[in-house]
Amino acid sequence: MSAQQPADQAPAKRNRTPLIILALVVIAGAGLGIYYYIAGLNHVTTDDAYVDGNLVRLTPQVSGTVVGINADETQFVQQGQLLVQLDPRDSEVALAQAKASLGETVREVAQLFANERRDAATVSAQQIQFTQTSQDLARDQSLVEAHGVSAETLQHDQHAQSSARAALEQAQATLAATRAAISGTTPQDHPRVLQAEASLRNAWLAAARARVSSPVSGYVVRRAVQLGQQVTPGTEMLAIVPVDSMWIDANFKENQLSGLRIGQPVKVSADMYGSHVEYHGKLLGLTAGTGSALAVLPAQNASGNWIKIVQRLPVRIGLDPKELEQHPLFLGLSTNIDVDVHNLDGAAISKQPAWPSALSTDAYAAQDAGVEDEIRDIVSHNLAQPATMAQAMPARSAP
Repeated sequence: MSAQQPADQAPAKRNRTPLIILALVVIAGAGLGIYYYIAGLNHVTTDDAYVDGNLVRLTPQVSGTVVGINADETQFVQQGQLLVQLDPRDSEVALAQAKASLGETVREVAQLFANERRDAATVSAQQIQFTQTSQDLARDQSLVEAHGVSAETLQHDQHAQSSARAALEQAQATLAATRAAISGTTPQDHPRVLQAEASLRNAWLAAARARVSSPVSGYVVRRAVQLGQQVTPGTEMLAIVPVDSMWIDANFKENQLSGLRIGQPVKVSADMYGSHVEYHGKLLGLTAGTGSALAVLPAQNASGNWIKIVQRLPVRIGLDPKELEQHPLFLGLSTNIDVDVHNLDGAAISKQPAWPSALSTDAYAAQDAGVEDEIRDIVSHNLAQPATMAQAMPARSAP
């Protein structure tokens, strides 16, 4: 009996092993469940999130006919790169007309200043004539009593003085009108010259804008323009996406918003790359309105058959530019969002922007380059022309 007892106990010990393993698995599962439950309390997730960014729609600044296209869809373009060429001949003709108009206006204004000197000389001559006639009249009046001059001569002197006075007044009025046209100005800053200069600048810009350049660096995602097409300001020709400035628009349920704060860290994974590529961003702001309220046709719930639907609020999430450079994202891609809401010190809304939102481009800054030099050359050339011509004319010999 004693020899068989250990043999009976061995199977009993072996039968406890699966139970122990099962108990360990249950304990581990429970621990993991508790861990993920506690961790989930500090995280808000959603898969209703998509990549968004700036879509730059390129339109012409002037009307014209397309004669050249230098970019197409999927191609990368640099800021300032020539993308579309419009027929420049109309704008070049208008520019030539503006140059000629400026030169003509400068000459006309210079003539006004010359007329001022001429009219001043005329006034001086008429003043001398009036003085002479007045002296003649005074002298002859003293001789009338002595019968030194006839009454007819005295009447002639009176008529001559009246005529001289009228001529003097006319000359003075002409001088006043001429001076009023140039008062307080010089030939260079006369209003007519400034207006002609403005017209030349406008024509210069129109000629430069026949070359349509890219305002940003990015990828062409849509080309709607064709060769020979007549385009006007507002006609969309190309659409460009700068992929270095993308963000995420995540739509969270309204019962997930209580813990969201500006500045909270966010983990993002895109379906394009899978879970092995993770982006690290931060929450930038909450939109002040749900998607349904901001829709083109908002829902009307004032009806008898109303059913409550959980609303979603768009939330903007910024991404790390270095990570975007390594793994570019494109408009509309689906993403998964995990927001760490452990820190609740931030604000849900703020009057101060959480990121720099100002956009600018200097691609068009050089469109008026050279126009000021051209204006100075035209003005100085046409102002100096009379003096140059006078020096070039040969001196006439005395008769």
